[in-house]
Parts: sequence; structure tokens; C-alpha cells
Amino acid sequence: MRTSLARLASGSMFGLAYGDALGAPTEFLDMRRIRDRYGAAGPRELTGTPALVTDDTQMGIAVALGLLDALENPPFTPDLITPMWRRRFIDWLISPDNTRAPGGTSIRACRGLQDGRHWLDATQHNSKGCGANMRATPLGLPRGLTDETRAGAAQLQAALTHGHPTGLAASELTAFTVWWLREGMAPADLPAALRDRANAQRLTYHERWLSDLWSRWGVKTPEDFISYGWDECLGVLDRLDAALARPDRDADPCEATGGGWIAEEAFGTGLLCFLLFPDDPVSAISRGAASSGDSDSIACLAGAFAGARLGMDAWPAAWATRIEYADTLARIGRAWD
Repeated sequence: MRTSLARLASGSMFGLAYGDALGAPTEFLDMRRIRDRYGAAGPRELTGTPALVTDDTQMGIAVALGLLDALENPPFTPDLITPMWRRRFIDWLISPDNTRAPGGTSIRACRGLQDGRHWLDATQHNSKGCGANMRATPLGLPRGLTDETRAGAAQLQAALTHGHPTGLAASELTAFTVWWLREGMAPADLPAALRDRANAQRLTYHERWLSDLWSRWGVKTPEDFISYGWDECLGVLDRLDAALARPDRDADPCEATGGGWIAEEAFGTGLLCFLLFPDDPVSAISRGAASSGDSDSIACLAGAFAGARLGMDAWPAAWATRIEYADTLARIGRAWD
């Protein structure tokens, strides 16, 4: 049970990193090898000092730091945040620590940004890879944003690299899941709330944030573009509902909601892992790590969700000093706790 000292933003940022670090060693292992190596429950301890994360956490930090910069210089607008995120993404691209098998879509798009191309030209229009989804979780942490601003910004940070409408819609759902959990929504109420959000936003195109991105996709209207993404997200919510109707904590979650390599499946499977263990954050990220798909991405989303609900004190205390980028994660968390 959360308390006034729960430190929910810290819990979510560190949870993102914990899940990432726990799932990274299992990302390309099948279930038999995971069980042989870690047992039926999957990995439950961080390894290494520090415990290393992947590009998922690195890019999540980039989004969070850009967001902090923008919120310190109001008003928060697309014109303000876009160059800040561009700079943070290029910094990530050229960082000597960018050695964690980063996604090809993010690399290609960030190279375009580095070359000075407008983001509408640099983004990879046909990619709905999960790379833009994990880094959306910080958009759910600051208070004081309108729903339109939170939604538009979540979609924009995705669109800078992944121009596919499903990547945009899934990133918005990710941000709102974190926000709703932070504000006290019961986990059991999330699936219905997410479905309502998807249906309500199905024809909403955030032109102020996305400009004419839609026109690059070969469709007739902005509504045709964005509804495609929302429909795919509604499809994964159908699969989530089916999995929760007959929950199996021991099964590979990817069998229910997908392998997580694409945006809507990363969101759905990460959320499934959290909802299977809503009061046990270590088990939630362990379940994500013990999966046949993109295990670090699935586990880091589960960790961000769990931390937003339960707070920093729900995680093993010793992990806070062992995780990579601990000082930066703590600084971001303090700003929004």
C-alpha cells in the first residue's frame, strides 16, 4: 500500500531501469533456456555492479531530461520541446555508452536528426517498433499537464523516430497508464479505462504536435492515419482482456499478447505482466524478463507501471545504488515525486 512517502515518480523511473536490466540477459533466449538458467520464476536479482540497462532506459532518460528542461521554461509547447528532444536524442546517438544493441529505427532516425533534417523527414514512417514506447513512460509522471498536452507530447516523442500511427497511439496509452496509476487508479480498472481512451481518441489527430505527419503515409485524411493506430491498439486490448479472464502467472505472457517487438504488443504484454502481479513489482518484471519475446522492453514497461503505482519503497532497497544511471534516475524522480 502506498504512503505519502511512496515517491511514485522515482518508483516508476527506477522500475523502468530495473525491468530493463533484469530482462536484458534473456532477450534472445527461448523459454526452455530461460527456465534452465533461472528456474520457473525467471530472474529475480540484478547482476553486475552496476547492473547495466539497454537503450530502452537510455532513451527514457533522454525523454525525461528534455521534458524537465521544457517544463522549467513554460509555456510547454511543441516548438519548445522538439529541439530539446532532438538534442537529447542526438546526444544518445553519439554517446560512447550507446552499445546496447539499439534498435535500427531509432539509429536511422537519430542520424537523420544529427544531419539536420526536419524530424518529419528523419522519422521512419513505416516503423511501429517498440523503441518509442518504453521511453514514453516519463510523460505520465509530471502533474499539471492537460490531457491534450500529455497525449500530444507522448505522440510527438514517438514520432521523432517512429512515424507509424500505432507507435503514436501505443505511446499515448503508455503515458496515460503511468499517469492514471500515479494518480491512484486501481489496476483492475485500467483495461476498461484504456479501451475508453482508445475509442474516444480514435479520430483525434494532434496536428499542433504532429504537423502533417499523416500526409506522408499515403492516406486521405488525418483521421484515416491515426485511426489505424488506435484500431491496432484496441486489438491488443482485446487480447489483454482474454488473458486476464483466464490469468496464468506461469505462462509465457507473449503467447497471450505478443512478443513485444512492435509497439502495441510491447504495451500490451508489459501491462499484462504488471496486472498479473499488481502488488508484487519484482514478480511483475521477473515475468516480463521470463518471456520469449523482447524481454527487456516488456519488463521495463512492467516496472514503470508497477513503480508508478507502488512507489520507490516497493523495490528492493539495495537495487537503488546498483543500477546504472542511478544518480540521473534519482534526479528525475525527485523532480516529479
